[in-house]
This record gives sequence, structure tokens and C-alpha cells, in this order.
Amino acid sequence: MNATDAYQVMFTEYPDVVSVDQMCQMLGGIGCKTAYQLLREQKIKSFMVGRRYCIPKIHISQLSSLWKTAKLHDFLAF
Repeated sequence: MNATDAYQVMFTEYPDVVSVDQMCQMLGGIGCKTAYQLLREQKIKSFMVGRRYCIPKIHISQLSSLWKTAKLHDFLAF
């Protein structure tokens, strides 16, 4: 399943652009510190409105696709 297909099927209960708290829930309850680190390091594409991160849902779908493969460990590599 590619990111576009995943976008249409996964996370239907969330809006197209989500907050950091929503992103944490979508990624299985990761911590806020981890979420902000991923955003600061630009491992998840986002944009800011004022001081708030806004994350397009499709970028979380792309990360979820990596999560299911061995590539995720290399991707996160803290």
C-alpha cells in the first residue's frame, strides 16, 4: 500500500492537518518529546503556524508505511 492509498484508508477520524498531540495518538502513543524531536529533525514534514506545528496527515501515513518495514530503525536512529 503506497502513501496515497494509506492516506485514504488510515486515520479517517483525524483531520487532514493534525496537531502534535493527535500525531502522538496516530503513532501509537509515542511521547511528546519524541514527537517534537522528529519534527525538529524534519523526519516528519510539517509547517508552523505561529509557534504551533501543523502536520499533514499524509506525512504520518508515509511514516506508518516505514514503521512496518526494517527501514524505520534507520529512519529514526536517535
